[in-house]
Amino acid sequence: MSEQGKGSASASAAAPAPGSDTYKGWLFKWTNYLKGYQRRWFVLSNGLLSYYRTQAEMAHTCRGTINLATAHIDTEDACNIVLSSGGRTYHLKASTEVERQRWVTALELAKAKAIRMMNDQSDDSGDEEPTSQSDRSEIQGTLKILVSKLDDLSTCNDLIAKHGAALQRSLSELEGLKVPVEGGEKIKAVNERATLFRITSNAMINACRDFLDLAETHSRRWQRALQYEREQRTHLEETIEQLAKQHNSLERAWREAPTLVSSAPSAPTTNKGSERPHKEEASDEDEDTEYFDAMEDSPAFITVTATENTQHRRSQSNLSGASGGHPNDWNQDDHMSPSCNDVSGKELQPRRQRRTHIPDKPNYSLNLWSIMKNCIGKELSKIPMPVNFNEPLSMLQRLTEDLEYHELLDKAARCESSLEQMCLVAAFSVSSYSTTVHRTAKPFNPLLGETYELDRLEEFGYRSLCEQVSHHPPAAAHHVISQRGWTLWQEITIASKFRGKYLSIMPLGAIHLQFHASGNHYVWRKVTSTVHNIIVGKLWIDQSGDIEIVNHRTKETCQLKFSPYSYFSRDVPRKVTGVVSDSGGQAHYILSGTWDDKMESAKIIQSSRGGSGSEGKQKTVYQTLSPKLLWKKYPLPENADNMYYFSALALTLNELEEGVGLTDSRLRPDQRLMEDGRWDEANSEKQRLEEKQRAVRRRREAEASDALDEGKEYEGYQPLWFHQRRDSVTGETNFVYKGGYWEAKDRQDWSMCPDIF
Repeated sequence: MSEQGKGSASASAAAPAPGSDTYKGWLFKWTNYLKGYQRRWFVLSNGLLSYYRTQAEMAHTCRGTINLATAHIDTEDACNIVLSSGGRTYHLKASTEVERQRWVTALELAKAKAIRMMNDQSDDSGDEEPTSQSDRSEIQGTLKILVSKLDDLSTCNDLIAKHGAALQRSLSELEGLKVPVEGGEKIKAVNERATLFRITSNAMINACRDFLDLAETHSRRWQRALQYEREQRTHLEETIEQLAKQHNSLERAWREAPTLVSSAPSAPTTNKGSERPHKEEASDEDEDTEYFDAMEDSPAFITVTATENTQHRRSQSNLSGASGGHPNDWNQDDHMSPSCNDVSGKELQPRRQRRTHIPDKPNYSLNLWSIMKNCIGKELSKIPMPVNFNEPLSMLQRLTEDLEYHELLDKAARCESSLEQMCLVAAFSVSSYSTTVHRTAKPFNPLLGETYELDRLEEFGYRSLCEQVSHHPPAAAHHVISQRGWTLWQEITIASKFRGKYLSIMPLGAIHLQFHASGNHYVWRKVTSTVHNIIVGKLWIDQSGDIEIVNHRTKETCQLKFSPYSYFSRDVPRKVTGVVSDSGGQAHYILSGTWDDKMESAKIIQSSRGGSGSEGKQKTVYQTLSPKLLWKKYPLPENADNMYYFSALALTLNELEEGVGLTDSRLRPDQRLMEDGRWDEANSEKQRLEEKQRAVRRRREAEASDALDEGKEYEGYQPLWFHQRRDSVTGETNFVYKGGYWEAKDRQDWSMCPDIF
């Protein structure tokens, strides 16, 4: 762990000794795969373990709390501690084995004390969960006993009143007697009455004593429960007050930020530097959230632009804001080889006029929560969604949109330097996300066997084919070949989970790119996409994670980092940074930009160690030439907000064309109806297609069962244009193009196509 050494002294200074009511100190907490272990300030108090990013945060922001009364404490190795409770797990690491043992002792003692307190409160006042069934049964039983005792008291009271009245009458009669014999009988009757009264009185006293004891016992328990609820309410009120103060402070900082930026003449001139998207702030740091930690650590390197020896412009890996280039310097890269600066590949004008608009999106209202509340934790592909959540494109067409900036690959194919080529490949890998910044709608799930072709051979020199090769899990295979010197292929499986507040979309599978002339073979994978504000607020999308691009011929690499959005970060939103290194690990280029706008590269001319970080971590200082533009996003078409925010390419993807395969997405009826604005009909058609697909799957399963009973082999479903092969580079088995589609198109022979629509 790179940060384990820092702060070890302060970690061992955890205040008071284990066994006291409060124990504090530094520990390293696992946050996510991007950040690893991060240093956090932990406070153990009243059976609760809370943590903060710094000690100063104790006054206003708690990052998370775990209740030790119901927690399981485990130790993995000499320095690790694992706490788990109610589905929440904290992976902690102490700086030393001794410090780990101190914390374990303190946690065990606090857990034992919390359990004792919980038992004293009959389990129902020490837990934040709703009252359990057993607790409710106990309360109801107690109430029945109390009612019974009250009935006993009422009966005794009636008997005392009755016997008391009889005794009074007997005494009155005794006073009026004159005959001694009769007096003896009356006195005997009086004694009997007195005896009955004494017995009844004793019974009442005993019943009262039982009631008093029971009432006192439960009164103490109710008082403890009431005190706990009061403390919880006070804590909640304090938390709400702190959140309100933070909210006011953030609003004030937001209002003042543009003024401060504009009043600082020495600040880098950038339109992105002062932007803060109007998004919901992150509110918790848990095992599934990466947003608070994103702002904490500055990049592992510092860049210095070599402009003047006396005054270096520094940038925390944010060259977009310190760019010395111009927006139009695509072909002015003085640190790129001349072969990379030829025309970009768009010198041929399209021979066919493509459409530039589609029907406007209808204004349909829909209660998202009514559909999604029962779908938490399920695969997105298994949720029956109406087309109201879709856009009129299939996932195959969305996959084809990766080719929006294909000219980057045309340009890379002409590069003589593999490192310069790597920069353009990296820019291409980032550019595929630029179309998603406003695209929060869901594409149609392709039917098994569905295909999509994009034939741009005459205009741009490439042909693209996608096919849905698997339905569970959903997987699509893609193959592109260009006459301008490159071939791209990929198999993407989409894993998605609805987490309640947000939706995570994890593309699985590798992307391969090979250049014909040099044989350079690049492989990389996609990052995670997250759609936020699923339940409340405006939907927005973010990309986060790391991409490693490897040239398997030369072993050169590019490490790209997509920084997750953080409300509190001073960085440019949607930032991407990267380093291009040779096979020996020596860095040659720094990449910087944003995945929704542009990417730049800066050639490194010198590197050195130095520039300590905020906690003493040494960083590498790269001296670079002025950054040059690699890629710039095309502006969206006019009226794009009413056309699902489609780019110019996306508007043409579902355009009807003659001669395409019978399984092409353009021919899908529910998608076509949705594009035409007939959503009710599209919903009905979507249900019909899905039921038809389910019927085919049931028939195929029955055939497989019959073949098994007869002892025969059953091949199962096989894609039409792709087959499985083991990749010689990655060693993975995936679907690759086996040929025949374009030849079938030339012959217009689609007899082999299944009837899926």
